Amino acid sequence: MKLAERQVPGRIEHQLELARHSPPLLAMGAWFKNTVCLASGDHAWVSHTVGDLFQAEACLAHEATARELLQALAQEGGKPVAIAHDMHPDLHSTRFAMQLAHELDVEAIAVQHHHAHIAAVAAEHGISGPLLGLALDGVGLGTDGKAWGGELLRVDGAHFERLGHLLPLALPGGDRAARDPWRMAAAALFDLGRGDEIAQRFADQPGAETVAAMLAKNLNSPRTSSMGRVFDAAAGLLGLCPQMEFEAEAAIALEQAAAAYIETHGWPDALDGGWHIGANGELDLLPLLDALSAEPDTAYGAALFHATLLDALLHWVTRAAETVGLERLACGGGCFFNKLLCAGMRERVPATGLQLLLPARLLAGDSAISLGQAWVAMHLLENL
Repeated sequence: MKLAERQVPGRIEHQLELARHSPPLLAMGAWFKNTVCLASGDHAWVSHTVGDLFQAEACLAHEATARELLQALAQEGGKPVAIAHDMHPDLHSTRFAMQLAHELDVEAIAVQHHHAHIAAVAAEHGISGPLLGLALDGVGLGTDGKAWGGELLRVDGAHFERLGHLLPLALPGGDRAARDPWRMAAAALFDLGRGDEIAQRFADQPGAETVAAMLAKNLNSPRTSSMGRVFDAAAGLLGLCPQMEFEAEAAIALEQAAAAYIETHGWPDALDGGWHIGANGELDLLPLLDALSAEPDTAYGAALFHATLLDALLHWVTRAAETVGLERLACGGGCFFNKLLCAGMRERVPATGLQLLLPARLLAGDSAISLGQAWVAMHLLENL
């Protein structure tokens, strides 16, 4: 099928050639930076980002984009055999996917968020065989119903296995913690056995005493393996960004401070003993956060965070690769917008013997999720 631009004017941002034939599929994307993907034959078409689906305008644009792609497919005499979507049942994209699947009398296929991140990279590089996936982002619903975001996966087409994850941190106040890095810093202090320091350390923050009490009583403090929240905790402990006014502000401030230090002084050595890996493949970065809590030099602390994180990730992925016998490493998720992290991986991963796969034409964040969903659904239907 050749999808002419005149059929979906202004909707398509990327046309990609697929490494294998796909039945007609529509994939509905994620919550943030939503896109819709149509896959058919040897090609996939990914729409422009319609926005974040907590906004009414973005939800309407999402629906319009999906219907225009369906109309373009119908003009070519086609109809999707399935609609792929995120596992989270409350996302607008999921609900609309279920509506379309009912209207068209086709299957709805749920795809785990981080599986889709790695699948998007696999689709770009035309890799259908098994690979190791490092998915680092904010939050996506896991198969256990918990908030994931720092995941080491074995991905093989339609299937994945969770080989490891970050040690979960509490989210005091739930989603509020994703906007207030000082709360993530408080969560780290609590897990370090230093909960009695929270109220005084963050005395300028309304609710510091309440947050300390919430953590102590485990009230409204679900845990997440999110790498994005670890970045927030580091920024909060260093005093770089107690509260965020825009998405990823804390992570950006942390990267900028580190880059300024590295430009002048070069990379610092990784913190000795700054991390450890548990028997279950759980990566614990609390020793690094402990050190940052007492670091007076903010720029050095930010650089130390990046240097130690890179060291930890390299050991984590090489150990897993040896255990499961994989030679390719695909990296996806919003944390890979971080230029220091990407540059460090590009420089150091080849020495491990692993082939590094990073997002190429598509971005690392959630705008690539729809392509990954389509890639997973394509393989799932192929195996039925």
